[in-house]
Amino acid sequence: MKTVACIVTDGFAPFEFGVACEAFGLDRSDDGIPNFDFRVVTPDPGAVQSKMGFSINVDADLSFAYEADLVVVSPVPHQYWSDVDERVLDVIRAAVARDAWVLSVCSGSFVVAASGVLDGRRATTHWMYAQKMKDMYPSIDVDPDVLYVQDGRIITSAGTAAGLDACLHLLRQELGAEMTNIIARRMVVPPQRDGGQAQFIANPLPATTSLSLAPVTDWMLDNLRLELTVDQLATKAHMSPRTFARRFKADYGATPAAWLARQRIIHAQRLLEKTDLGLDRIAYESGFGSAAVLRQNFARVLGTTPTAYRSRFACHLDEKADASASAEARTEASVLEPVA
Repeated sequence: MKTVACIVTDGFAPFEFGVACEAFGLDRSDDGIPNFDFRVVTPDPGAVQSKMGFSINVDADLSFAYEADLVVVSPVPHQYWSDVDERVLDVIRAAVARDAWVLSVCSGSFVVAASGVLDGRRATTHWMYAQKMKDMYPSIDVDPDVLYVQDGRIITSAGTAAGLDACLHLLRQELGAEMTNIIARRMVVPPQRDGGQAQFIANPLPATTSLSLAPVTDWMLDNLRLELTVDQLATKAHMSPRTFARRFKADYGATPAAWLARQRIIHAQRLLEKTDLGLDRIAYESGFGSAAVLRQNFARVLGTTPTAYRSRFACHLDEKADASASAEARTEASVLEPVA
């Protein structure tokens, strides 16, 4: 990979645009890293307005992008998602046709999706827009839980900083781990983060179509530490187990067991964020029974460990909790494999 074209159009996001400039546009030859021929391009050269109210002047049209080894697509506001400039879409299609790299940051994935090259492929975007992408492009396998997805030579990434993860992932393939580590060190970011965007997603209780089960779900939330069965919950709801399970799925969009497991994860997240309780106590309070089961569920659902989550999101940690976290992290190292 030697040439990189970064496409910007009106409404581009400055931070995500800066990510591409930082990753591919800086001269790092003093560190022994080869430079890329990096150019910012736009359909109509001249002033390009950002979504923050300022503009940048772009001299180059899209010609260079038709030859670039990598085409980077910056995010655009939602009002442009269904009305993407056809000239940009042609560039993306041409890049895929000649087996060049295509990388989108955040909602730039909607631009890539509009070109049709993601049909039948796996992709991601910011978790806030994942359902919108599923609705607009049902032929795309949208994964809302990961930081980035590579399908062939197309890379889509989640919101904001996840674009850096995607860029480093591509650089690792092109330049190798050693040079990528140097680049990451200069950026003052880890060369490869664990986890995914699932751990950043806010999970309020889902809206229901009926209030008839609200007393039961309220009771479930008050008794997460207990072993709750469908038979027990159906008795609380004065229904047969089959009727209760069917009604619960219709109202909440999940089985009682799946809904309960998710609420336990959410409760454990809150305890990790707001308390200094040890993992065994948190596991008990949230209904997982043991720290080992808690770790397994965090790895499966959030792609990270409880201790890593706490270190990232905790409101406070005293010295005792901080010391115990180090011991817990050593234990968790054997539970969670690094996430690409």
